[in-house]
Amino acid sequence: MDFTLSEEQLMIQQAARDFAQNELLPGVIERDEEQRFPKEEIKKLGELGFMGMMVDPKYGGSGLDTMSYVLAMEELSKIDASTSVVVSVNNSLVCWGLDTFGSEAQKEKYLTRLASGEAIGAFCLSEPEAGSDATSQKTTAIEKDDHYVINGTKNWITSGSSAEIYLVIAQTHIDKKHKGINAFILEKGMPGFEIGPKENKLGIRGSDTHSLLFNDVKVPKENRIGEDGFGFKFAMKTLSGGRIGIAAQALGIAAGAYELALKYSKERKAFGTEICNHQAIAFKLADMHTEIEAARLLVYKAAMDKDTGKNYDLSGAMAKLYASKVAMETSVEAVQIFGGNGFVKDYHVERLMRDAKITQIYEGTSEIQKIVISRSIITQ
Repeated sequence: MDFTLSEEQLMIQQAARDFAQNELLPGVIERDEEQRFPKEEIKKLGELGFMGMMVDPKYGGSGLDTMSYVLAMEELSKIDASTSVVVSVNNSLVCWGLDTFGSEAQKEKYLTRLASGEAIGAFCLSEPEAGSDATSQKTTAIEKDDHYVINGTKNWITSGSSAEIYLVIAQTHIDKKHKGINAFILEKGMPGFEIGPKENKLGIRGSDTHSLLFNDVKVPKENRIGEDGFGFKFAMKTLSGGRIGIAAQALGIAAGAYELALKYSKERKAFGTEICNHQAIAFKLADMHTEIEAARLLVYKAAMDKDTGKNYDLSGAMAKLYASKVAMETSVEAVQIFGGNGFVKDYHVERLMRDAKITQIYEGTSEIQKIVISRSIITQ
């Protein structure tokens, strides 16, 4: 399997690296402390083509492959996972979902705005009683005349208040269970659509996470994605690709923590020499580097599967499961290598450690990934 990057992919990787270092790094600590959404940074990313990377240029996208996308996600995530998760949701879930399953009218009206970065999108599946069990949708969308009436609540929505376009999963035919679920396009400002308070989170504090409330929200029938009852399949197919983006985010967090720890270990001295010369630290660095490289190969494999038209449910789940584990373990070890300084915000690694945890939870917990993997290998 050849993972040699093309000239174009290397250019995308370098562009993302430069943006992360020059635009994201200077204010990342303050955005984390103030829970401030990276509005200007996201706008610039849109102008550079990073908000609709895999979307056809005729809809305002960059027309790139999944490999280019994960390369960019890794570089952005090394510095600022709060920004990268906004990029991930907009690309993997919202843009890809509309580009793949939306009607021509929906693409022209919504996808062009999302892919160009003019508008930010949000993906609304989770509920107070429907996290990992996505079949238990309590939000309803009842058909009436030329529209649907939506009622319910969505939880933990990334870009909850900053988005303008929302993909909402809701139950239309309760008796059909998951086969009666639909997906809809909602816009901020629709009567009855309210945004709840911002969540005060452990990590990725720069991204705004909110609950959304729907009280008799009227949505035109033309805003339903796909045929009646397609909503659950839409959500699962979209999340399968989204896991590759989050795996790349986890990889970036791990790589960012490792790079900081390696640099620090070559500068910090103890007992008369740089701490990297002490076996206790050197072996930590060896383990971190090995595990990151293994995670990178899994992420690249999943991206390649998607780009070549192969089924990527298994490879995407494996990449997310392992990369998120590596992100958590590597960031903890990075803090340890920094010692007391690792506990101080100015050195960045404590933030990376806090950010790493969510990669084991959102877009399918690690436990859910194991269900996906085990079912796949048992039924092969």
